[in-house]
Amino acid sequence: MKRFYKTVSVSDSKDGWQVLLDGRAIRRQGGAAQNVPSHALAEALAQEWRDQGETLDLARFPMRDMTDFALDVAAADRPALAAKTLAFAETDTLCYRADPGDALLAEQEKVWDPLLTAFEDAEGVRFARVSGIMHHAQPDETIATLHRRLLALGQFELTALHTAASLAASLCIGIAAMKPGSDIDALWSAAHLEEEWQARLWGRDEEAEQRNAERREAFRRAALFAKLIATQSS
Repeated sequence: MKRFYKTVSVSDSKDGWQVLLDGRAIRRQGGAAQNVPSHALAEALAQEWRDQGETLDLARFPMRDMTDFALDVAAADRPALAAKTLAFAETDTLCYRADPGDALLAEQEKVWDPLLTAFEDAEGVRFARVSGIMHHAQPDETIATLHRRLLALGQFELTALHTAASLAASLCIGIAAMKPGSDIDALWSAAHLEEEWQARLWGRDEEAEQRNAERREAFRRAALFAKLIATQSS
């Protein structure tokens, strides 16, 4: 599609903030307005439109895609999205460890235990640590507490968290990434500790490395999305 606009701006409305193309507010599929809760997020969305060339590249609208997901999918059924996100606590990567005596276990304990313990203390829950890859149910009280936590989130916050948790295969890391000042790269490295361990042992695959880099960028964007939502500037 050819670029059809010249100017991009941001405007406030009674329902939040909007991106304007040549003075006209952007609409989502179906004609509904694309209103967002913060000026900072609206500016990020506007920048995606400004950065387009003479031909629109739909792959270069990741913030818009997350925004429309929040407005169209998360808003339609937040409990369903909360349940999908909760699944990453039931099978959290940080809880599944190598067998005793495996050299990988020491590395997992070094990197994962501080993250998991900090999460448990902050959320008032406890996780079972499991040897091997066979599923082990987490305590009912832990799952119930985290479920209530997720149900309390708004549609934009839940969208950011679901994205981060799914990329990390860990609700613990997803929630940590949502917090201001988090070391996003360190969290991503922790989530993919086993892959890195295997790559050091057996060598790296170029295609796998490229996929990992793309997923890392998506994880960073999810954390940024959460930060922009929380920045209630005028």
